[in-house]
Amino acid sequence: MISYWMDLTFLKMGFWITWTIIPVVVEIIPAFLSSIHLLFSYYKRPKLIMPTKLPVITLIVPVYNSADTLFQCIESIAKSTYPTDLVQVIVADNQSTDDSFSVFSHAQNVFSDLNMQIIHTDKGKAQALNSAIYGAIGKYVINIDSDGILDAKALMNMALRFENNENIAAMTGTILSNRQLIKKIKGPWHKMVAKNEYYEYAQAFLSGRTIESFRNELFTMSGAFSAFRRDVLLRTFMYNVSTVGEDTDMTFQVRQRLGEQVVLCPDAVFYIEPVSGVGELYTQRQRWQRGQLETSKDFSENKTIGLMSFFKNFVVRRLIIDHTFMFPKMIWFFATFVLLFFRYSPVILLVSYLLIYILYVLVCILNYVCVRILLRPFPDERIYYRKLWWVVFTFPWYNLICSIIRFIGAINTITRPTNWNSEKFSVEAKRVVTRMKDDVKNLRRDKKNE
Repeated sequence: MISYWMDLTFLKMGFWITWTIIPVVVEIIPAFLSSIHLLFSYYKRPKLIMPTKLPVITLIVPVYNSADTLFQCIESIAKSTYPTDLVQVIVADNQSTDDSFSVFSHAQNVFSDLNMQIIHTDKGKAQALNSAIYGAIGKYVINIDSDGILDAKALMNMALRFENNENIAAMTGTILSNRQLIKKIKGPWHKMVAKNEYYEYAQAFLSGRTIESFRNELFTMSGAFSAFRRDVLLRTFMYNVSTVGEDTDMTFQVRQRLGEQVVLCPDAVFYIEPVSGVGELYTQRQRWQRGQLETSKDFSENKTIGLMSFFKNFVVRRLIIDHTFMFPKMIWFFATFVLLFFRYSPVILLVSYLLIYILYVLVCILNYVCVRILLRPFPDERIYYRKLWWVVFTFPWYNLICSIIRFIGAINTITRPTNWNSEKFSVEAKRVVTRMKDDVKNLRRDKKNE
């Protein structure tokens, strides 16, 4: 009798055990191997040598209604360890309607030792960056968002990385949420989302993108903080104004079209504002999803994408892992509710979910350990990150929510034209409810007519 129930249990679990193979093969095993390589490379990294003469660098700050944050951004540039007489700052205002110009004028008076100028451009971040690039005089051109602040050593570390390796054509810095702003958040759910986002950025840049950087397979240079050799930048087609993923498009231009090396500079940190809530997370992740899919499509045209491409082409591999597996994950998630109606054992479903959850927690723990080691140059961040140990248990759920949002974003990419700001969650939710009510009415009407 016991043998019968055991056989029946394993038979019913067969379908779900199959799904455990996906995180094990795609995430668990690569995570362990990558972490070993990451830690070995960290301890064997070469020391950067200070050149006899530092070069002039240009910082481009695209601005759109940034009156509340622009001064702090410029202040972080002025307080950088990089000599101010070697820094050119171009503020590219793309048709702001607030007091951004007044804030710039005030900053120009306060930080008079900075070479600062403002230009007025057409609307759109990509257009603002393109207009400012032609006015850049620095050997290296660095783009930063106006709603963030630079770590004091970020510019120096980036310049030294360029100067010590002539093969590097472009790089992205490490993006972290501003921990001081996270501490000011009052709502418990909002604060939990913000802390999970902080953990996400830390492991994505210091762990994930570091590995990609070693292989010259960096998928996206962060639009919030990226740097280029000026001569390389001028050989590109500039930033693509027809996509919301202009940062990903530029990354592919430098690496795929020009054949140059794109890397991460892990010790150049840029602090951004934490997400304002689930609403912003919803629109932000859909925009990222659209940008990745649009760019991947543009750079994959006229190329055969088959099974062997998974092993030869990292772009195909990234799409399959990040996007193709997203659909079966969603099917697996929503199929639970359907199978319950077919009298599938809730206990077996619960055990299956628990097993998957434990596997993802193991990945989070592994990333947590790696990031703590890589944060050694930033003791304050390391102390704050150490206190977020509990996020390893909440991050799988946060990641699931982001996967659902990306799933919706993939559908919207197919059905809707390109737009920087996608519709808010409340608007789309209301539309879904209205559609469901209409469907119910139609079913009732059809039933009466039978």
